Amino acid sequence: MTYTSSARQPDSEPRPTWSRGAERLLGGPESSAVNGAASDSNVVPITAVHTGRQGASRHADTSLPSPETSTKGKKSASAGKSRADALRMLGCVRIATVRQMAQVITAEDADGRSYVRRAMKKLAELGLAETNGKDGRHPIWNLTPAGQKALADGNELPPRPKAGTGAKAVKAGFGPHGVAVTDMILAFAGRKHLTDWQVEVNHAIKETGLSFNTDAVLAWPTKTSEVRLFELDNGTMSQARLAREVWDYERYAGHRVWEGARGTIGGTYPFWQRHRYTRSQTFPRLHVVLAGKEEHLVDNRLQALAADVKGIAVAVWVNTLPRLKRGEPWYEIGVDDPDRRRRRYPEPLGR
Repeated sequence: MTYTSSARQPDSEPRPTWSRGAERLLGGPESSAVNGAASDSNVVPITAVHTGRQGASRHADTSLPSPETSTKGKKSASAGKSRADALRMLGCVRIATVRQMAQVITAEDADGRSYVRRAMKKLAELGLAETNGKDGRHPIWNLTPAGQKALADGNELPPRPKAGTGAKAVKAGFGPHGVAVTDMILAFAGRKHLTDWQVEVNHAIKETGLSFNTDAVLAWPTKTSEVRLFELDNGTMSQARLAREVWDYERYAGHRVWEGARGTIGGTYPFWQRHRYTRSQTFPRLHVVLAGKEEHLVDNRLQALAADVKGIAVAVWVNTLPRLKRGEPWYEIGVDDPDRRRRRYPEPLGR
């Protein structure tokens, strides 16, 4: 079964800085997030044969230097900035390991894990960060309520809905999933765009009872949409459940509401456009990332998901985490089609 890209006009977008360990193909994966403009020609048919990398490039590194390369007089200030950077990162992604934090807040050409460990030890002593579980042998860090308050009081991050610290999720055994979500975030857009992410974002329609949490949402405005939606499957759910979660996005996008003053004809409008993404012309694209299993198994899962959501009327792009880290293209398995959604879902009654 072959899936091909539709010929849509590219979206004009800024160019991000790619994080260490997630170099990209020139003109390659999700070009609308990496290059100055999106091009659906970079979304390949699902049965396409992949070729080797084509000249990956690095952008200038603007991150914090490793203390080993700093002068003695700058070490104290550098350590303080590192702790602040770690707090901000945890405020955005909620949970992370030392490896992930070092990837963001130390120089690309240096192994800053020991440096970050010292920073996190100090933050723990100050009561601002803590560990509640591990991903394999690696402790998973999250903010404490005091750490969240410190960020809020200092206006360190853009305003966002109140969220938990991540401690409950780690204690409940969802730490590895959260770590994989952080890996996805770093692989997709890199260190410079961490403050544009929110994790565990609820989407709900009270009158229908539909409610689900999106693993991550990237605020990255284009001409047609203000955000991108991300779901990560860490290989822990059944194939059927994964497909249902993707179809939930069509059900959410298809719900319409009636509006009009009493005594007028009025009309119906998409719920999401009236009450959630009010500056968007099209329903946000859903990116599904598959991880948690050996690469050939997640590749099989990708093929199965494409078959399970065939005909879906929202834009869905899918990739595996290993391919995303290598900078390989996304597969388009769903196309935005508001007319088809409108035919599928009943119109609400007027007054």
